[in-house]
Amino acid sequence: MHQMLKDFLRDEDGAVTVDWVVLTAVVIGLGMVVLNPIAFSTESSTQKIADDIRHSPVGYENR
Repeated sequence: MHQMLKDFLRDEDGAVTVDWVVLTAVVIGLGMVVLNPIAFSTESSTQKIADDIRHSPVGYENR
């Protein structure tokens, strides 16, 4: 039993999988941090553009 525990602690077969899981979680976390401010500023810009288009005159003026 003692030898099995030593073998388990020395075994590195799953270490690469753990590294990839942590790396993937970090990439997703950074993506969420970067995306959050961009999403809110895009919504604000879109609303300003929509207001500008809504108040623009359309058609020809009769003189």
